[in-house]
Amino acid sequence: MPHGSDSLLVQLFIIFVAAKLCGELFERLRLPGVLGEILAGVVLGPYAFRVVIPTDTVYSMAEIGAIFLLFTVGLETSPQDLIRVGRVSLNVAIAGIAVPFVLGFVFLKLHGEPLHEAIFIAAAMVATSVGITARVLRDLHVLKTRTAQIILGAAVFDDILGMVLLGVVISMASGGGVNWLHLAFVTAEAVAFALFMIFVAPRLVGRMKPGLQKMQTSDAPLVLALAICLGLSVAATKIGMAAIIGAFFAGLAFADHAHHWNLEPRAQAINQFLSPFFFFTMGARLDLSVFSRDVLMVAGIISFLALISKVIGCGLPLLRHGWKDALKVGVGMTPRGEVALIVALIGLQMNVISQRAYAVVIFMTAVTTILPPPFLRILYRKESQAAVSQTPLSPGDESENVSGEIG
Repeated sequence: MPHGSDSLLVQLFIIFVAAKLCGELFERLRLPGVLGEILAGVVLGPYAFRVVIPTDTVYSMAEIGAIFLLFTVGLETSPQDLIRVGRVSLNVAIAGIAVPFVLGFVFLKLHGEPLHEAIFIAAAMVATSVGITARVLRDLHVLKTRTAQIILGAAVFDDILGMVLLGVVISMASGGGVNWLHLAFVTAEAVAFALFMIFVAPRLVGRMKPGLQKMQTSDAPLVLALAICLGLSVAATKIGMAAIIGAFFAGLAFADHAHHWNLEPRAQAINQFLSPFFFFTMGARLDLSVFSRDVLMVAGIISFLALISKVIGCGLPLLRHGWKDALKVGVGMTPRGEVALIVALIGLQMNVISQRAYAVVIFMTAVTTILPPPFLRILYRKESQAAVSQTPLSPGDESENVSGEIG
């Protein structure tokens, strides 16, 4: 076996086993297993004990893990449920973008930060990475609750609106002003893509049933679903959205037929293998050595503002439904994850922000990624217990559920 392949296999083995063991430990401590997988990346990654220094291949696998995580979430999300909470989700997304951006920008300018750095850090604060929240909600068996549907729907709108904001920020930072015509065209593409996948795609999948039944390929529905998942992930990136949103829409298109074709358990098996790489590498990106006292102070305040602004901004549209629902949605929308890192990385590559500003975003991303899961577990405790008690398990299902709990 070539040395390069041998080294890659060793890395994959260590990452997978370490992530799963830490996830199991956290589950036994009544904490979300995803926290253990992220912590494994922090401890074993290149900035701590250097047991694993992820290669580009590992990072690519992590991206695929994020794609399949959102694909499985889409499979469990009925398009009709998403349509039902569409207006509320849009309101949540708009408020959840406006409040963090304004608070972050005002604080950074008052602190004396350069304009471009203030804009980019504030833009990173508005991004919502639904991967963490989706994983926790799925583990708690509450994806079908109304608040969970609102969170998933708001995350989709958040990605579209965040893309528009990022386009404005990049145009301003490049010194060429905002190209409103181009921005309007890209926004129209994104909106059309979302509407097509919610209203039309599920009907097209239903019309494929007769043809799939005639195919000789083993597990033809699964093969088609996986192909569409990868294809839509590519399509989403081509119009400026995140690949995981395309994967989510792919799962959404097959959701109404997932039970009939038994897609969920087979997709979950793929997800159980790939998602630990995603969460491990998120932890491995955290460099603890870049934080001076001043950076820590700014990063701490920005992290606090990032948390409280999402809770307030995303919770406000739901206050009339009760403070508990508002808090669930607000906390569910707080993780920034890889989306914020991408925004900061763009600024770094454009030489618009400094390593110091990049460190602030990394710290904020880590805090907003690590803190929400335990609170979500507390907030959804009753719904989770009810969902588990109302679902009778066969021996085979029970073993599968144990595997999901470890993940």
